[in-house]
Amino acid sequence: MEAPTYSSKQVAEMLGVSPKAIPEDARKDVYTPDDVWDLRTTLNRFPAKVGHRRQLFLNFKGGTGKTSLSTSYAWRVAELGYSVLLIDLDSQGHATKCLGYEGEEFEKTLLDVLVRKTPLVKVIQKSPLPNLDFVPSNLSMSTMDLSLMPMAGREFKLRNALKDVEAQYDVIVFDAPPSFGLLNLNALMAANDLFVPVLADFLSFHGLKLLFETVQSLEEDLNHVLDHVFIVVNSFNATFKLAKEALEALQTHYPEFLLPTIIRQCTKFAQASSEGRPVFVADPTSKGANDIQAMIDNVLPRLVAAAAAAPKKGTQQAG
Repeated sequence: MEAPTYSSKQVAEMLGVSPKAIPEDARKDVYTPDDVWDLRTTLNRFPAKVGHRRQLFLNFKGGTGKTSLSTSYAWRVAELGYSVLLIDLDSQGHATKCLGYEGEEFEKTLLDVLVRKTPLVKVIQKSPLPNLDFVPSNLSMSTMDLSLMPMAGREFKLRNALKDVEAQYDVIVFDAPPSFGLLNLNALMAANDLFVPVLADFLSFHGLKLLFETVQSLEEDLNHVLDHVFIVVNSFNATFKLAKEALEALQTHYPEFLLPTIIRQCTKFAQASSEGRPVFVADPTSKGANDIQAMIDNVLPRLVAAAAAAPKKGTQQAG
């Protein structure tokens, strides 16, 4: 994918300043991602710290628009100034495609890291954004679960592999396949935050029930507690009576996890993914882009607050 370009209005919005705050000698009609990063550094306009978050997008039910959502989320968070690593866990390589690449172009994937002990840094690829990297996937990943099966400590392979690079990133985003296996178990054990995209239909409840049972078993059996679980209603069409009823049921049964922002059905969102572009590149003014921005605006303050409340390394809590 070619690098996107931005107007001065878009740049000012990403930096959180007025267009007049951009120095005269740096003003242009069109800005590249590198221009934006240079301006961010010059003006010292970096976002509030969120710690080092590992965030998993997962639903055991397919067809929820998970990959379109996760890639556009990762892209936008990077545009807002965070250093992001997107890891494609699906052997179909859809997250890789949503960034404009074909998985078959790459010799190495996460399989080489977890099974063949290749350092993760050797598999990480650069995107058109200077602060967004990604780990690609292709069909070779389809043997992952089978390869992990006989290994000792197999549930922690991904968490351990991240140790060498996680300090470089504010946010690591995992895009997972809609299934449960050892790779997704690894992702759950590595994650701090879980995003669960759902459709406003009653079939989604079954997938949610299974997922929450799995999360509970991780807490009980492996002593891993997620910091946040965010349920995201995706591709919502308010003209459907059944969708409204399903949304009300979600609000009733999962009020503590359900995000108040809803991603509306948006043809440009789906088209952008099919073209290998995040929606913020294809049409940053679309409903899909506006709704994902609203979701981010809802999530980031919680992450910032959690980072501020976390005990600093090297300090002891009173007790």
